[in-house]
This record gives sequence, structure tokens and C-alpha cells, in this order.
Amino acid sequence: MVKATKWVFCVVFATLVVGAAQGAPFTPASDNDVIETLRERPLSDEERAWRGLRAQARQRPHDADLAARVARQAIAISRRDGDPRWMGQAQGALQAWWPQAEPPLEIRLLRATILQNQHDFGPALRDLDAVVRQDPANAQAWLTRASVLQVLGRYGEAKVACEALPRAGAPWHGQACLLELSSLQGQGEAAMVALQALTRQAPPALHDWLRLIQAELAERLGRPEQAEALYQQLLVTAPDAYTEGAHADLLLDQGRASEVIPRLEKQQRNDGLLLRLALAYAQTRDPRLDATVQALRARFNAARERGDSVHRREEARFALALLKRSKTALQLAQANWAVQKEPADALVLLQAARAARQEDAAQPVRDFIAKAGWSDQRLKGL
Repeated sequence: MVKATKWVFCVVFATLVVGAAQGAPFTPASDNDVIETLRERPLSDEERAWRGLRAQARQRPHDADLAARVARQAIAISRRDGDPRWMGQAQGALQAWWPQAEPPLEIRLLRATILQNQHDFGPALRDLDAVVRQDPANAQAWLTRASVLQVLGRYGEAKVACEALPRAGAPWHGQACLLELSSLQGQGEAAMVALQALTRQAPPALHDWLRLIQAELAERLGRPEQAEALYQQLLVTAPDAYTEGAHADLLLDQGRASEVIPRLEKQQRNDGLLLRLALAYAQTRDPRLDATVQALRARFNAARERGDSVHRREEARFALALLKRSKTALQLAQANWAVQKEPADALVLLQAARAARQEDAAQPVRDFIAKAGWSDQRLKGL
């Protein structure tokens, strides 16, 4: 299915100075200190178009159609770049309707997309349920609903949403949605064969999405070479922060940190990618590790102060692998598992429980895996 939480999963935070973690404002020591580097290049066509659209929206603040266009564009850029400010722009565009119990249908769907991006899954599902009741042929709503339910581990309900897609005019999406679900329920090999056949038959516009599903499945099946080839192809045809992070994790697992560093050095605005860069520095004993760890610490502290819990999985990895605080990592991983149940969530909880010598703490994960029928080579031995 469309990776609603994954294509938008990088709700990252603006770059913070380390002093922010200590509660002290940054004061330059002299007039020569550089605080921010302003634009050194002309605006791109995309940036000019965006500014024009925003200007129109400011002039017509109650135009729902125009606000929806602004929000859709911001969400698309956020999915591609993983820059948190774009998701904030999307929510800001909908501010006139955000608190309404029953906003216009398109606004409600966009609000659900933003809410699921913030891991506020309950309100997101309420909005999605309302949209499909009002418009049963809304394929995007069914697709997003299926994705959210899959992340929550509610596979039976997700299947119902997948099965609604052909009736909503999206038969290819419906097939892929069901195949991904079956791959998480003990039918990985058969699902891979079917996904490869579906990719040959489906419209080209869907190929990148189908390749992402296959890449993740290949990792679960213990086929890193196949997964890497698919990720590399995606990073050429449809680069985004999620795929970059998944590819980096694959390389880190294989001890290939030196290949991760040049890819991520210029993508440090994204917390998830900065974490992987720090893990690569740790593997290679790079002297930049300490500064990167401090930057990550500041970002996670700032998120906690805001009440933002989106990055619990990443913070658990940070605590476990870089701070060597296994008990803290376990607490974070448990809190994360209470919200979402994907293979990566299970992996960090199992690792943290073992490191903390509290194997019983991971029993809910083992119970879920047994019930769902997961077959993930990365979890073997844990």
C-alpha cells in the first residue's frame, strides 16, 4: 500500500544548536560569528511556484480549494525531502478548518494525512472513517486507512480497507495492499512472486511504490542483495528520506558505514538520517561522532519538551547504540511498541530487552509475531 506513515514518516525537527538542550539561548561571541547562511542561489521554478501559490492563499484565506492545493504541495515536498517545516506549512494552510468537527471532505482527508504523520493515529482514523462514509469511492482515503491500520498491527481491519480499493476504482492498489499484508502474515515468498508479476503488469506510475514494498520484503526474507538493488533503483527514480534511511540501515547492517557517510552528510536536517549518520560515524570511529551525538541529544530533548513522541523508535536506537543506555532504550522502545507495530519497532525492542537483560519485557513482541505469522530473518536469534 502507499506508505502513508513511511513516505511521510520523517517528521523531523529544524536544526537546533546544542545549547538549546541546556535551555540557554545561543549568543554569538563576536560580530564575525555566522548564525545562518542565507540563500546563495536563485529560486528554482518549484520555489517560485510555491511562493506564488502561498501568496494567493494569503489573499484568499477562506478558499478551501486553494488551501487544499497548498497543503497537498507541502505534503508532497515533505514526503520527498523529509523536512519538518513543510508538514507545518501544510497544517498552517488548513488552519481555518483545522479545529472544525466536520470540515470539507478534502480538508478532512488532508488533516488525516497530517495527523497520521504526527503518529496521532486515533484522530487520523476518525477522519478517514468519516471520509469513506461520506465518499466510499475515495481511494486515497481507503489507502491511507489501510496503511495506518497496518502500522498499528490491525491486519484484519487493514484487509477490509484493501478490499475496498477495487470498488473505489483502484484495483492495482488493492492488489498491492493485500499482497503486502499477506507478506506480513507468513506468506512472504508467495507475495514476492506476486509483487514481481504485478510490477510487470501495473501502470509505470506505480512501479516505484511496488519496488519499495519488494525492497522491504526482500530484507525480511534475508535477501540483502535484492533489497539493495531495489533501494538503489528507487534512490535514482524516486529519492526520498524514507528510502534513503532504509538503504542506510541495510548498509549499516552489513558493516558498510563508509558508504553511508557521503550519502548522508548533506542531509542532516532530517533526524532519522542524522541518526544513521551518527551510527556510521560510530562504526568508522569518525571524530565527528561526538558533535553529532550532541546534536541528536539536543533534538530529542527539544522534541520531548514539546510533547512530541513521533521519534521514539529513533530515540530508542540512539539510546541503545550511541548512549549505551539499554534500560532507557527499552523504556522508549516499549512506549513506541504501544503505538506502532512494524518489524523495525519489534527489532529495536528485542535488541533493547536483550541488552538490558530483561528478556521478559519483549514477550508482547514475541506474542504479536507468533499471532501475526511474521517471518523476518533480521529477528532470528532475538
